[in-house]
Amino acid sequence: MPCKQVVFGLLGTRLDRGHSGDRWNSWRPTVALCQHEDLLIDRLELLYEPKLKALAELTAKDIASVSPETDVRLHEVGFRDPWDLEEVYGRLHEFVGAYQFKPDGEDYLINITTGSHVQQICLFLLAESRRLPGKLLQASPPKRNKPGIGTYRVIDLDLSRYDQLAARFALEQQQGVSFLKSGIETRNAGFNKLIEQIERVAIHSAAPLLITGPTGAGKSQLARRIFELKLTRRHLSDRFVEVNCATLRGDQAMSALFGHVKGAFTGATGAREGLIRAADGGMLFLDEIGELGPDEQAMLLRAIEEKRFLPVGADQEAQSDFQLIAGTNRDLSQEVADGRFREDLLARINLWTFRLPGLAERREDIEPNLDYELQKFAASTGGVVRINKEARARFLRFAEAPSALWKANFRDLNAAVTRMATLAAGGRIGVDLVDEESSRLAAQWRVPAAADSIEATLAGLVDAAQVDRFDQAGLAEAVCVCRQSKSLSEAGRRLFAVSRQAKANPNDTDRVRKLLARHGLSWTDVSGG
Repeated sequence: MPCKQVVFGLLGTRLDRGHSGDRWNSWRPTVALCQHEDLLIDRLELLYEPKLKALAELTAKDIASVSPETDVRLHEVGFRDPWDLEEVYGRLHEFVGAYQFKPDGEDYLINITTGSHVQQICLFLLAESRRLPGKLLQASPPKRNKPGIGTYRVIDLDLSRYDQLAARFALEQQQGVSFLKSGIETRNAGFNKLIEQIERVAIHSAAPLLITGPTGAGKSQLARRIFELKLTRRHLSDRFVEVNCATLRGDQAMSALFGHVKGAFTGATGAREGLIRAADGGMLFLDEIGELGPDEQAMLLRAIEEKRFLPVGADQEAQSDFQLIAGTNRDLSQEVADGRFREDLLARINLWTFRLPGLAERREDIEPNLDYELQKFAASTGGVVRINKEARARFLRFAEAPSALWKANFRDLNAAVTRMATLAAGGRIGVDLVDEESSRLAAQWRVPAAADSIEATLAGLVDAAQVDRFDQAGLAEAVCVCRQSKSLSEAGRRLFAVSRQAKANPNDTDRVRKLLARHGLSWTDVSGG
């Protein structure tokens, strides 16, 4: 379905009046734009000053006569002084900020033919910063003032070379990135680059996003922050619907997602709207999308592509225009290969795919996240909780060590801080609490620390008598991590979380494969499958 063509413009004080008594013999740029056969304008958003209300209404009437398919929408915008840069930019910025853009279904042009030069400059600035996501449109009169509609051209303007303007745009992006990170000053370069990319995509695209990563890596929190960021930019309504697909089972899954009509099945005593319809105009977050069954996947694909679907038992289709964020801890490409996930659905949702690393892959971020969790606990309880210098150092030594697995990622860290903060006498976490929590986590992760644990891990895999004790410890750790991982690449990221940061192209899979091969082992031998 072709995109609608939408034009933004300011009503010209002089040009749009015409120069002669017969307005139809004068070139009026706003009316003339709607007369070009090769420029079909579906909607014209026409801004005018209060004193020009009568002219605005007459212009809309004239456009209706020459281009009845064009929907003219008038917007009164007051300028005390149309040559005051600060005032004009503020008014236009306010208008654009409140406008509901739909870039996936509409193309935007910005008419810079009319208005004061200051107003035109402000339109340039809004277009360059993507606050007004469109291209510039310049109309020209007929040659030698002859009758006619004149010409037009679509142009781009690159203002990024101006340092002050570029700095302002960079500051706005930094604020968006910080917002997505909940204000946490993260240190991991790879993670910071990832969030910067997500910020740019979130602002400039309404296409589906796919967020992958292990359980507890923060997919749900990031999805909500993306929604809140887009909400501040007025890109969607205030509807955020979150669904954990792992909780949808059997016949109830279709009803929960797509709704049903009264009497659709036994027990359907009333109609149900469904979660997808509830997300209309807003954002739908489908966490663990890989858990959906084949019927739900087929219906979801149509709902994404056509914005329509059929509720259970209904004869008429329902509509819902939503932005989708999908989350999963599965390898969906492998799920497709195994026949458990639709290839066409994956192709539709993976235009923008971002993998969130686990906590063990960004150990340098544990300290700022420790402070964040303490602040969050204090905010929720109304008290202040601190950790003394010695206790902080001891906790970080444990938390940042390669032996700390952080199997549940940030859920483990949140639980650890919550336990220590709750038990902290006088609101201060000391060494004793840190040691107790470290022992609890180590036991929870089942970290092999004794020789008998190493021997038990390697039993049936290698002849321990033929392997140095030093190599036994390293191999046992590798085996444990492989058993806890879904793939060779995931195991490699966890085993080489530190050294991989120094490599431009870390080949984690190959490193694990070679490590195992030195002892005559393969992924199948150590993973159980």
